[in-house]
Amino acid sequence: MKLIIGNKNYSSWSLRGWLAVRQSGLHFEEITIPLYGEGWDQQKRERGEIAPSQGKVPVLWDGEAVVWDSLAIVDYLADKVGRDRFWPKPDDARAMARSMVAEMHAGYAALRSQCPMNIRRRISDHVIDEAARADIVRVLTLWAEARARFGTGGPFLFGTFCAADIFYAPVVSRFLTYGMKVPGFADTYIQAVWEHDWLRAWVAAAEAEEWTVQQYEPAR
Repeated sequence: MKLIIGNKNYSSWSLRGWLAVRQSGLHFEEITIPLYGEGWDQQKRERGEIAPSQGKVPVLWDGEAVVWDSLAIVDYLADKVGRDRFWPKPDDARAMARSMVAEMHAGYAALRSQCPMNIRRRISDHVIDEAARADIVRVLTLWAEARARFGTGGPFLFGTFCAADIFYAPVVSRFLTYGMKVPGFADTYIQAVWEHDWLRAWVAAAEAEEWTVQQYEPAR
């Protein structure tokens, strides 16, 4: 398999796709295409690896099969290796995990736009509006419920690392970048995600990148 991703410092959707493939346990080749660099528009049109997705990442190639959406990648991989690798086994826990992932996949527009992922930065005075604050409250509410109902088996949302943690990992990054004040249970969860071996590897690679995308950098 080949996974095409964007800059690790900025690309939240790439992080989700990459974590999904790691979670599957399957071998894959990783190909990074710098976003918004010189010739990016031409690359989107011409590069065969990303052409099916109209230039969006991540894209997973498995032989002749191509999957170009992070949630679709999770579903595709779960079909290959078994859904229990990605989702809690009990019906009630799995129902909540799937709903949380779907909500993350489709929502939180204010938080996404006002707090773009930027792993290398730490910003203490970032200003957000009420819509972004409402998104944060919603995230924390879901985290609290998942941890209280299903999190007794480990430090993650449903105990063990699963698709829900994959999809909320970029939110963890945002909370750290922008110095969001969170309750103790959320801080403990954030640290568990950030200290996961796969996140450590991703963060180290992001910090080593030389690319800067100005549109995702706050004004100094």
